[in-house]
Amino acid sequence: MAKITRAKAAKKSSVLSVPSKSARKTARKTAKKATARKPAKASAKPVAKRSPKSKPWTSAEVHEVFSRFRKANPEPKGELEHLNPYTLLVAVVLSAQATDAGVNRATRALFAVADTPEKMLDLGEDTVRDYIKTIGLYRNKAKNVIALSQKLIAEFGGEVPRTRAEIETLPGAGRKTANVVLNMAFGEHTMAVDTHVFRVGNRTGLAPGNNVLEVELGLEKIIPSEFMLHAHHWLILHGRYTCLARKPRCEVCLINDLCRWPEKTV
Repeated sequence: MAKITRAKAAKKSSVLSVPSKSARKTARKTAKKATARKPAKASAKPVAKRSPKSKPWTSAEVHEVFSRFRKANPEPKGELEHLNPYTLLVAVVLSAQATDAGVNRATRALFAVADTPEKMLDLGEDTVRDYIKTIGLYRNKAKNVIALSQKLIAEFGGEVPRTRAEIETLPGAGRKTANVVLNMAFGEHTMAVDTHVFRVGNRTGLAPGNNVLEVELGLEKIIPSEFMLHAHHWLILHGRYTCLARKPRCEVCLINDLCRWPEKTV
């Protein structure tokens, strides 16, 4: 009996040292699954939802586009009404998810009585809220207007700062707000990208990008310096009145012969 027991133990250990047929089969399946997953991981990178990649614009074409914009509208103006850099800042903050026309209707009366941070604080949040209650998200915006006014007085001597980083520290102000203020109030060559500029940059192929920052940097890279002061106004107006989101007016577009959009109607 003892010898039989030792023989069985030895036989058992030899079997354990070699994978069984079913184990080898399972291992092969696992390896195949791991290999199959690799291509899926590589293809999971975000892809821009825009027109198929087109031939990049040449520098001559870009110059021609903005030459046409300049000829048609030599001195484009932003449509937000304001009296000084402070009221411009407030107007831009209020314009988030609202139309310029709607903001203007509310701020005409507001700016008539409060065109400085000090005067705005004197009004108080409740009164500011009453002035802007026709604007979307007016409660939170009134709070931001009071908070940014307080910060301007406490940290910047009541003046709108002249750097993007500083403006972005103000409540309710982001990169686009900073770019608008720097451009319109201080003449900086910044590119403010809103929904209109984002659409035009992608649709025309001028500066395709997955997000507003990519479009902003792309436009800054290709637009000649001589056009940069007014470039974002031309693009905003083009997107607002010609290159519409749903039914672009390709037949009256100044740049329809250069536009790369494959679905243009001319």
